[in-house]
Formats: sequence, structure tokens, C-alpha cells
Amino acid sequence: MKALVDTHALLWWLFDDRRLSGRARQVLEDGTNEILVSSASGWEIVMKHRLGKLPHAGEAVRDLRGAVQRAGFEPLSISLDHAIEAGRLASPHRDPFDRMLAAQSRLEKIPLITDDKIFATLSVPTLW
Repeated sequence: MKALVDTHALLWWLFDDRRLSGRARQVLEDGTNEILVSSASGWEIVMKHRLGKLPHAGEAVRDLRGAVQRAGFEPLSISLDHAIEAGRLASPHRDPFDRMLAAQSRLEKIPLITDDKIFATLSVPTLW
């Protein structure tokens, strides 16, 4: 299985947070799955940490690339096609990170590991 992990689910995985669902945990820990981490999630984590909105994420911010690699996940770069799709999404939802994750999930034809209900309004398949 190939899947994209939402930012909050990535953080919950990295910090072994109990809010991560059993199904999501099962998918993330299965080494046969290809789990992708969007560049948008890296941007979101570092920016929100810098703004004081994720004070507990300091350890992840210091070596996010290493944390992703140690988890066995793969980075997913943002392409021009992803950017165009994110801009075209017909939705009033304005969060640029969510829009990018939705666009990447849709274009790559992979589910998004998230408990955020907003993605249903963006026609994104989710796992939770």
C-alpha cells in the first residue's frame, strides 16, 4: 500500500501520541507500505514551531529529515502539477497545507492518513 501522511498524523507517529488511531498506526508501522511525507508537512511543522504553535516539536524540527528517514518514510516533493491542482481545488477551505496535501493525494492517487474531516469535502480518500 502507498499512502500520504497528514502533518498531525506524522507528528503523532513521531511522538508516539495515543491520538493516532489503531488503523493509522498499523498502516504506518507496516514496513511493506510506502508512506510519503509531503514537503508541505515539513514546511508546516517548521513554520508553526517557529511561530510558537508547536512548541513540543523542537526535537522533530532539529532533524525532521532524519526523523522521516528513521521512520522509514519517503519525502514527496511539491511539483508544479501539485501546485496547480491545489490552486484549482473548488473549495472554500483556505489552508494552503491542507490544499497541497489534498492535491498531492488526488494526483498521486493515494489515500491520506488523517482524522481531519475537511478532506472529505475535497474528494480525498482517507485512512484512519
